Amino acid sequence: MRLSILTLLLSMVMLNVQAQLKVAHMSEVDYGVQTQTISLGDDVTLAYTDQGKGAETIIFIHGLASYIPAWKKNIEDLKSDYRCIAIDLPGYGKSSKGNYKVSMDFFADKIHEFCQKLGLKQVILAGHSMGGQIAISTALKYPEFVSKLILIAPAGFETFNKGERQWFRDAMTVDGVKLTTVEQIRVNYAYNFYNMPKDAEFMVDDRIAIRHASDFQDYCYHVTQGVQAMVDSPVFDFLPNVKQKTLCVFGENDNLIPNRYLNGGPTKKYAKMGAERMPNCDLKMINKAGHFVMFEKAEEVNMMIRSFLK
Repeated sequence: MRLSILTLLLSMVMLNVQAQLKVAHMSEVDYGVQTQTISLGDDVTLAYTDQGKGAETIIFIHGLASYIPAWKKNIEDLKSDYRCIAIDLPGYGKSSKGNYKVSMDFFADKIHEFCQKLGLKQVILAGHSMGGQIAISTALKYPEFVSKLILIAPAGFETFNKGERQWFRDAMTVDGVKLTTVEQIRVNYAYNFYNMPKDAEFMVDDRIAIRHASDFQDYCYHVTQGVQAMVDSPVFDFLPNVKQKTLCVFGENDNLIPNRYLNGGPTKKYAKMGAERMPNCDLKMINKAGHFVMFEKAEEVNMMIRSFLK
């Protein structure tokens, strides 16, 4: 009887917490740092944070369904020696969510345009997951603009045949993203880590809160478009053309790379397969770390980045 009452009380507390996790618009999500916006072509308004000073500027590009705060532990450390600019990609976070023709080229063009508007002639690109594939695509399209690459568990090292690419398109739908339950949201985020730290819980809370936002439907659409952009513009065959000095970091225990339904096997196999195709790539594997390795093992990753940039 006591157990049943306790269970009921805990359920009521959880429901109350979930009721409080609401925002009317995704721009209301608290990032913990000041954000700015800038207007670009194609009716794109890009949100970004700009912290630190230094001779070199790092542009941080988040992954699929992610946002600026995913880099908070890295920027907090690196901003003492580098200008650190993190962006919300078009369709995500506090950025605009229009009916854009989303592609790897589209993202590359917007990053290039954004930097031009800030007067940045050359930058270091740091990309996580989908952001890694975007960083590679940008380096290929604008080689003189990108001085170095920092790839964190990048998409693009794993290859898929025509049927597998179609599987991705069919599996990722707007309704599928929109109707993800609170329980599944928690499971999905836990799956991104080897051992999800407590200080990553804000990601789950923010994802729950935005379900009630007026622009959430558009965000869900852009998540599906991001998947299509990745599978429609593979970079694996073009990796030998990436001449920039590159640091590539993977968690040994990445549950997302490789895709467990289509390929499987150890992450290191695919990490090496991609990194070895790049002429100037230094691959680092971190044990007991998952897909969000830059957050889960921030201290190690930050040390690697500092050593690489020196």
